[in-house]
Amino acid sequence: MENTQVSRVTLIVNGEPRATMIDNRMSVLDLLREKLGLTGSKKGCDHGQCGACTVLIDGRRANACLALAVAHDGADIRTVEGLADGAMLHPLQEAFIRHDAFQCGYCTPGQLCSAAGMLAEPGPSAVTDDLTADPALTPGEIRERMSGNLCRCGAYVNIVKAIGVVAGGEGGPA
Repeated sequence: MENTQVSRVTLIVNGEPRATMIDNRMSVLDLLREKLGLTGSKKGCDHGQCGACTVLIDGRRANACLALAVAHDGADIRTVEGLADGAMLHPLQEAFIRHDAFQCGYCTPGQLCSAAGMLAEPGPSAVTDDLTADPALTPGEIRERMSGNLCRCGAYVNIVKAIGVVAGGEGGPA
């Protein structure tokens, strides 16, 4: 007989407190999808390599498939379902639609959450020339900062354009 450890966790998911009993081995992704019915975050590789499961945990990007739910008791989690403000789409969601930044759409929830987190992260990346600077979000910077989110359809050009429009206003960075 298996001796499974369970814990009660409370998470703030998209602004709403959610408490549930979980197996201590359950990931944030499985908790969101299986226990809370939030299926926007996708299970792609289940190894933290594709980014389809990206959510914001306490405002920072995280692969939900690798994050143990029990370790995030009390955390504020925002999923793609929580990006919009009621019927008002998030600017990134509008830009993805306007710039055709998705094809099959499987990676889109992770791309959107990652982009939302990335836009809030100041500082240099691996492609920044001056590591003491807070560089403009050029297409090269955006590609580097979004490199953990894969798109099998290859919609990268439009994803970068959509993020650039939101980062730099209408027209986006050059």
